[in-house]
Amino acid sequence: MEQFTFKTNINCGGCIATVKPHLDELPGITSWSVDTSTPEKILTVNAGDLSVDQIIKTVEKAGYKIEQK
Repeated sequence: MEQFTFKTNINCGGCIATVKPHLDELPGITSWSVDTSTPEKILTVNAGDLSVDQIIKTVEKAGYKIEQK
């Protein structure tokens, strides 16, 4: 399992609720969280067989900006 970190603009509980179904349905993710208390709004994803591009495309599909940290 690998851990990936990303800088995002997911900045509140409502944003997390919007992106949640997208990340939850992505096969390979074992857990994920967003630290909204930091200026960079860090998304941490623990995943098995998943690429960085798949995670980025999923978050962008939900309507948010994301870049690998």
